[in-house]
Amino acid sequence: IAEGERDSITGQFLKPALIDGEEGSEVATHRDFTSYGHSLPYQQIHHYKAVLDNTVFIGDGSLNLIVAYQQNCRQEFEEVDNPNQAGLDFRLHTVNYSTHYIAPELNGWKLTAGIGGMYQRSLNEGSEFLIPAYNLFDFGLFSTVARDFNRWHLSGGLRFDNRRLHSHSLIDDGQERFSAFSKSFSGVTGSIGATFNISDNANVRLNVSRGFRAPNINELSANGVHEGTARYELGNTALRPENSWQLDLGADFSSAWLSAQIALFVNRVNNYIFTQRLADAAGNPVITDDVPTYRYTSGNARLMGGELMIDIHPIEQLHWQSTFSIVDARQLNRPADEKYLPLTPPARITSDVRYDLIRDGHTFNNTFIAAGVETNFRQNHYYAAYGTETATPAYTLVNLSAGTDLKVRGKRLLTFIVSADNMLDKAYQSHLSRLKYTDVNALTGRQGIFNPGRNITFKLLLHIN
Repeated sequence: IAEGERDSITGQFLKPALIDGEEGSEVATHRDFTSYGHSLPYQQIHHYKAVLDNTVFIGDGSLNLIVAYQQNCRQEFEEVDNPNQAGLDFRLHTVNYSTHYIAPELNGWKLTAGIGGMYQRSLNEGSEFLIPAYNLFDFGLFSTVARDFNRWHLSGGLRFDNRRLHSHSLIDDGQERFSAFSKSFSGVTGSIGATFNISDNANVRLNVSRGFRAPNINELSANGVHEGTARYELGNTALRPENSWQLDLGADFSSAWLSAQIALFVNRVNNYIFTQRLADAAGNPVITDDVPTYRYTSGNARLMGGELMIDIHPIEQLHWQSTFSIVDARQLNRPADEKYLPLTPPARITSDVRYDLIRDGHTFNNTFIAAGVETNFRQNHYYAAYGTETATPAYTLVNLSAGTDLKVRGKRLLTFIVSADNMLDKAYQSHLSRLKYTDVNALTGRQGIFNPGRNITFKLLLHIN
């Protein structure tokens, strides 16, 4: 886990260390950056899962039943004087269940109905805490229907969900860290949509849907340092469920040498949940346990945007694909510094060219070379209140790759791929990176941790069947 702490003189990264028997920090060495050994802090995760998946055919219909049990053990180690003692230690037990019946097709109508949900029990076994122990039970009831009418394809669905959540209290060092509470959330979701086939090569789509999401345990009751985001997070038990209405419109076209797709959407979300940085009366950030403090809050929002994709293949071996995407996410009826929602991706263009050198070869097969360019535009639409976010400059990345299959006696034996991401070693920060707001580098004046530089990967797949 990267914390982003830097030496105040050299600007170099610091690492936890024992100094004269006391916990402190020292400048990280080159070996620290190239070693595959554990460095503090880090997480160790054990995940166990068992799934029973059955289908019973009843006449021309079928009944599907899924029951799954999962146990997730997540430990976080950070104490340099006791590196084998876990601070955070979560034990999450989950039972998932789902059953649905697919009815025989009747006069062209396709009907499915079922129930599904989840039970969770989370325990705190460590000495540090971020969220309380809790019990959760989800139940959902749903049905979908679809039918084709010549060139029209119609589909729709309806679902009811209920979540019951009970959070347990916790006394830490004589103070109440978490208070017990119980919550119940219910919501109805659904969608109805249609696709019209203009021709064998083109179609248009329209869909209207309603969404629902209950707040999770972090959003309701977090109270601790989240090492992965370098924040002290505070939950908010007053949060209400998110619900939304969305309209989607799209079109597709394909031919022997051209494929294109456009998708547009507009989404109105009530009680949109996000984190907001806290500031004191003087406007200075509130610091808790040496990191900035953030609290979960909510507001009404409107999101709209779309994506355009074009794939040109004038010959079978050559493909040029380009995609443009944009999202505009705004909080309604708020002042200018709270106008835009946090963690909204900027407009983005990706363009990739691939050429197949060998197809259906005797020894080498699917041999290709490819190059890609990814451009992220400057993000000026950010949540500025209390210094929660700042603008992010534009950046362009160049990626290269090549690969081939190796065949022996007509059978594929292995696949080898080499790829180089960020080939020009561009220094950049993603607007979605929370590590952008860690310590300032005193030597360069730049704040935060930057995204990965040049990264060369070799991938070998052995085909055993």
